[in-house]
Amino acid sequence: MDTWVIVLIVVVVVALLAALALAMAKRNRINGARKREQARDHLREAQLRATQAEKEQAAAEEQAARARRERAEVEERTRLAEQEAQERAARAGEHASAAEQLRAKAEKLAPGLADQHGRPADGRATDGHTTDGRATGATGPDQPTGGATRR
Repeated sequence: MDTWVIVLIVVVVVALLAALALAMAKRNRINGARKREQARDHLREAQLRATQAEKEQAAAEEQAARARRERAEVEERTRLAEQEAQERAARAGEHASAAEQLRAKAEKLAPGLADQHGRPADGRATDGHTTDGRATGATGPDQPTGGATRR
């Protein structure tokens, strides 16, 4: 074979190798750019999800705080209601004691005026009702005897 053919073959092979190297480098640059773009997309997605997680966390903390506040309010209302009930019970006991003392004084002043149940002999109970449960006073059968209830 002639020398020029060998040189030509060597030059063609070197040119093909250079073209192949350039193609590989270009492909590596394109792949690198694609990977960087994917990485940017992942970073954007991560940032969005982190923001969403922070919002959800803040909402969860706010909801928990609201629940604690509502529970504290309910406990406070319960405590006040129990305190009011105890005060009413104490007042009821005081009234009952005072009523018993007055009955005892009435019995000393006029023995036999009250029957054995603590009601006056005229049929009126000490609570403003007759012995059969009807209300005494200015109300008649057509007028209501109850009042508004407090809630």
